Amino acid sequence: MGVAKPSIPKGARDFDPDKMVKRKFILNTIESVFIKYGFQPLETPAMENLSVLTGKYGDEGDQLLYKVLNSGDFLKKVSDTEWKEGAKALLPKISEKGLRYDLTVPFARYVVMNHGQMTFPFKRYQIQPVWRADRPQKGRYREFYQCDADVVGANSLICEAENVLMMNEVFHQLGIHDFVIKINNRKILTGVAKYIGEAGNEGPLCVAIDKLDKIGREKVEEELLNSGFDKSAIEKLSFLFDAGNKENLELVEAMENVLEGVDEAEEGLKEIREIFEYIDAYGLTNHHLQFDITLARGLSYYTGAIFEVRALNSQITSSISGGGRYDNLTGVFGLEGVSGVGFSFGVDRIYDVMEDLSLFPDESLNSTDLLIVNFDKTLEKKIVGIAGQIRASGISTEVYPEPVKLKKQMNYANKKGIPYVILAGTEELESGKLTFKDMRLGEQKSMTLTEILTFFKKEV
Repeated sequence: MGVAKPSIPKGARDFDPDKMVKRKFILNTIESVFIKYGFQPLETPAMENLSVLTGKYGDEGDQLLYKVLNSGDFLKKVSDTEWKEGAKALLPKISEKGLRYDLTVPFARYVVMNHGQMTFPFKRYQIQPVWRADRPQKGRYREFYQCDADVVGANSLICEAENVLMMNEVFHQLGIHDFVIKINNRKILTGVAKYIGEAGNEGPLCVAIDKLDKIGREKVEEELLNSGFDKSAIEKLSFLFDAGNKENLELVEAMENVLEGVDEAEEGLKEIREIFEYIDAYGLTNHHLQFDITLARGLSYYTGAIFEVRALNSQITSSISGGGRYDNLTGVFGLEGVSGVGFSFGVDRIYDVMEDLSLFPDESLNSTDLLIVNFDKTLEKKIVGIAGQIRASGISTEVYPEPVKLKKQMNYANKKGIPYVILAGTEELESGKLTFKDMRLGEQKSMTLTEILTFFKKEV
C-alpha cells in the first residue's frame, strides 16, 4: 500500500510565512482602526448549535452551512422511514452542530446569553475564520477570515456614519484608494415591494435583486416570475433598474418622488439623507459613498441601512466589505428590541485585491529587522548578549544559530529580506566597533552598539 499524497480540501489554503506577514499587515491595520473607534475584542467558538445558525441566512444560506456529525454511533437513532425520507429527515438525528457561517449571528447569540452583564451600547470587534460550503472560485473560498465591528443597543445613525468612516480609514491605510461604498436601505426595498403590489414579498425580491450585477436584469426578472411575482408587478420595477448614475442626493430626491406616500420607503430615504449629513458633519469629503437603489444584500436579517464595498480597477470583482442595520436579530433568541448595526471586512478578498494591484508596502513584509552573523562558537555568548540588548529596544533580531560559512548566512538574510546585518568577529568585539551592513544598498560601516540602536530609533 503506497503512501497517500497529502492534500487540503478545495476552497481552503495554507498560508506560508510570506503570505502570513501580508495578512497580518491587513489584520493589524483593521484592528487598529476598530480600537481607535472604541470597539472591544471578542471571540466565539468555531462550532455553534445548528439551532442557532439555521433560519438566519435565508434558504440559500442554510444550504451552505457546514454540518458537524454527532460523535459516536450517530446513526443508531435513525429509522428506516427516515432513511427513505432523505437528508432533511436525517439531519436532526445525525448532526446538532455546525461551523459558523458568519460572525454576526454568533454575536447575537452571545449578546442574548450575556446581556445582563453588558454595558450598552456594546461595541465589539471580532476577527476569526468562518466556513461556507460554497463553490470555490477566484476570490471565493470555503474557509476565510471575517473582521466584524458591531454596535448593539443603539438606534442612532451616527453608528452607520462611523461604519463609513472606518471603511474609508482602513482602505486608505492599506493603500486601496479606488473603491466604492454602495449604500441602500432595506426599508426602501420593503416599500418598493409594497409599491409594486407585492407587500410581504420583500425577502425573495431582495434575494433576486442582490444578483443583479451577476446575472443581469433579464435573469432577475425571470427569477422573480418563478418566485410567483405578478408580471405587472415586475414591470413596475422599471424605475428601480433604470435609476441610472445620478448624484446621491439627486437619486434620493427621484426615489422620494416615485415612492411618495409609501411610509417604509419614505423612512428609508430619510435615513439615507441623514447618514450623508452625519458624514458631512464629520468632515469626510471624499467618502466614496454611492446610493444604489438596487443594492439588496441577500441576508435576511437586515432591516435598515445596508452597505457593500467593491474595489475598482481590480480583477477581484467580489465585495470586500459589507454590512448593515438589523433591528431585532436577538429577537430570534428571545431578546426583543435590541437594535444593532455592523459590517465585516473580507480579509481574503482584500488580500487578493492588494496582490492584484501590488499594494503591499515593502516595509510591511520584513518580519526581521536585523541578523547577527555567527563567526565562531567561542564568540556565541557575546553575540547573543548583543542580540538581547537590541531586542530589548524593540528591534526584531535574529542570531544565526550555527557558525557556518559567511556566504550561507548572507544568503539567508537576502532570502528572508532582512535589511540589516551585524558582523561581529573577534576584532570587532574587542574594539566595540561592529560592522553594520545595509543589505539593500550593499553599504557597510563600523558602528558601536549605541550608534546602531540610535540608527534604528531614527530610521526604522
